[in-house]
Amino acid sequence: MVPAAGRLKRRAEFLRVASQGSRAAVHGLVLQALPRGDDAPARLGFTVTKKVGNSVVRNRTRRRLQEAARLVLGDAPVLGHDLVLIGRDATRGRDFADLKDDVRRALRKAGVV
Repeated sequence: MVPAAGRLKRRAEFLRVASQGSRAAVHGLVLQALPRGDDAPARLGFTVTKKVGNSVVRNRTRRRLQEAARLVLGDAPVLGHDLVLIGRDATRGRDFADLKDDVRRALRKAGVV
């Protein structure tokens, strides 16, 4: 789990990343990234829309995204960015190793790594 200081929680933070940041879509997720211009660790936000399913399915999808991001960013930390990971319908049924590869690929595609 990501510490509270490293999380995006307010709607305004999510909207700022969406409007000003870059976007990278891969099979299992969508990544939005906004450089902050500092050397602090990346702040993360996670969201899954109601199109994915009911609350149980959305929460499970969000937890899978959080764990994949934790493992990927633990190996190669990202500094000075706000990142939003958006879960898709494919996220819930995706093999976990493929989901981690999706996070890595999205980070490269967005120019974060």
